[in-house]
Amino acid sequence: MSKSDIEKCLGSKGNFIKIDYLTKFLKEDISLDMKKFCYSKLAETYENMKMFSDAARTFSSLAIISLTFSEKIKNYISESKFYIKAGEFTKSDEALKNAMNQGNNLQKNQIYEEIKKFYIKVAENYEKETKRNNATRVYEKMLEMKLDELERREIKERLIILYEKLGKKANFENI
Repeated sequence: MSKSDIEKCLGSKGNFIKIDYLTKFLKEDISLDMKKFCYSKLAETYENMKMFSDAARTFSSLAIISLTFSEKIKNYISESKFYIKAGEFTKSDEALKNAMNQGNNLQKNQIYEEIKKFYIKVAENYEKETKRNNATRVYEKMLEMKLDELERREIKERLIILYEKLGKKANFENI
């Protein structure tokens, strides 16, 4: 079976049917290239359905079968980002660690900065959507990360505003 055959088969199907088909394809004895294709289609389908944990697990599987370090890093970063979207920060940290283990020192810093920026982006989106509790959780997680003083101060200021809107008391003595 070729990529175009799979695309035709998935064509007008619903998302759950696509997931079922792709999962069945992955159980067959297919080439590594086809497995990568199926996993990427599966991750895309999960993302469309906002099933972020499932998309993250799919990227984990994709990273495992990847051959090059750069490909592994890219997939582990995607896994980490989807776990962030799912609010599963511990699993995101594990994926981040896996990505950083694949890179050199320069790449490790770039990976860390990319994930840090993604946390900020997610938190800001939550703020725009007035999902203050979710934004608070993301910012609180960020305070556990390696941040410079300016970044730390900005996050604390944002948290104070969010806490006021949520009717909570800000307590940063431990952080």
